[in-house]
Amino acid sequence: MTDIALARQHALGDLPRRTAQRSPDKLAIVDGDTRLTFRDLEAHVDRTAAAIAAAGLTPGDRLALLSHNCWQFAVLNFAAARVGVVLVPINFMLGADEIAFILDHSGAKAFVAEDALVPVADAALAAAEHPQVGTRMAIPLAGGVPDGWTDIAAWLDHDGAAPGVLVADDDPVRMMFTSGTESRPKGALLSSRALLWQYVSCTVDGGMAADDVELHTLPLYHCAQLDCFLGVDVYLGATSIILPAPDPATILRTIAAEGVTKFFAPPTVWIGLLRHPDFAATDLSSLRKGYYGASPMPVEVLKELQHRLPDVRFWNFYGQTEMAPLATILGPDEQMPYAGSAGRAALNVETRIVDDQDRPVPAGEVGEIVHRSPHATLGYYGQDDKTADAFRGGWFHSGDLGYITESGHLYVVDRKKDMIKTGGENVASREVEEAIYTHPDVAEVAVFGVSHPRWIEAVAAVVVPKPGAELTSDAVLAHARSVLAGYKAPKYVVIAEGLPKNPSGKILKRQLREEHADLSQGDVTDRA
Repeated sequence: MTDIALARQHALGDLPRRTAQRSPDKLAIVDGDTRLTFRDLEAHVDRTAAAIAAAGLTPGDRLALLSHNCWQFAVLNFAAARVGVVLVPINFMLGADEIAFILDHSGAKAFVAEDALVPVADAALAAAEHPQVGTRMAIPLAGGVPDGWTDIAAWLDHDGAAPGVLVADDDPVRMMFTSGTESRPKGALLSSRALLWQYVSCTVDGGMAADDVELHTLPLYHCAQLDCFLGVDVYLGATSIILPAPDPATILRTIAAEGVTKFFAPPTVWIGLLRHPDFAATDLSSLRKGYYGASPMPVEVLKELQHRLPDVRFWNFYGQTEMAPLATILGPDEQMPYAGSAGRAALNVETRIVDDQDRPVPAGEVGEIVHRSPHATLGYYGQDDKTADAFRGGWFHSGDLGYITESGHLYVVDRKKDMIKTGGENVASREVEEAIYTHPDVAEVAVFGVSHPRWIEAVAAVVVPKPGAELTSDAVLAHARSVLAGYKAPKYVVIAEGLPKNPSGKILKRQLREEHADLSQGDVTDRA
């Protein structure tokens, strides 16, 4: 049976080898001066997989990875999977105590860290309550290998081939920690089955192909960039251009220099490109496919994108880490007819809306968004109670609120945590944001709830003006009140130079709530 299982294996770690056999000399990865063909990529993956096994890691062991985007990140992703080792990507913005929790909770036995991040990695190891890390490898992006760490080159150039390891469809190959709303993140386990079916959904519904030249700028520790895009590119044999961060000037310059045809970014990054002074002067004629996700694209911004990039076809990807991460897609021909929609269930996904008793609701009625799909996580590592709750009734519960129209299009109303209940009425922050975006001088906006002595919660907005615009709080309030019901209009508007965001481009509303928690202090009047 083992020989049959090996012959039928189709696991994450197999992809570089199979693509290298089809297209050995095709350019696979560009990272600064490093240019790897698929033959080169496969050689690095296999040697690194052999080194991981030689270091004593066995199937099911966890390998933590703390790094900005780089070609070594891509190699480690596939190499660990090839020998059944579970990769644990870590958000490089986390502090030592947060990383220590991940190391403890995952039980990581090896730790790979970018050299510049070794100090926080060392602090995390010192803070860990039950450290199991025995191997420490450094990626010398800044040119040095700190004391106590070994250069990752020892793995990348290891002398030997990876051992034959049977990796079953539902063996975990990845542990992705959710950003979540809880005090501690959850480790969602993803299998090859989840990832590869998700790759198929992305390919078919996302219009992806082997001749794509894709630019990757969002963090690879997040499964959106890693699995909706980089993993699919390696699967298909497309070319990946890797940048360490989504800097608008560098993005524009790289699209022109490398002939980039495909690019994914959250709305905040697309907005940053539109507002950059080099946008109009940069040759973006190679760009053909644009993708957005992580948060809804404001309709006014989508209109501007389609006007200024008329040859680019856009897709909206919606999902979450636990769905590996794709759940629904809005295609290019649906962008304006169904503006604001998250699209329809992807090829290998079934989506419905349920009420608080997990009963399906009619078309148009708001409820919780749930999914059935092979994309779904195996569960939360070491948290059986939370896994059972998330999968109650045989559906994965997303925690998002939305409704589905008769045509099958999903509209995400809000995260449960972002629904504002003011004076007994529910207000969706996204609806208020869309209304404020219609003001011609607004570049970005975030809407959230703050405590209020009379209304319990009040609607608040932080607004970033377009460059050169003179925008006042009163002007925004007046505009909002002209297009929204009185109870939905913000009671407080703050004009700011920017919004706090995580490396994936998501606006940090939790931080905004904390920073502006005292907006209503002493206010007992009806400001509606």
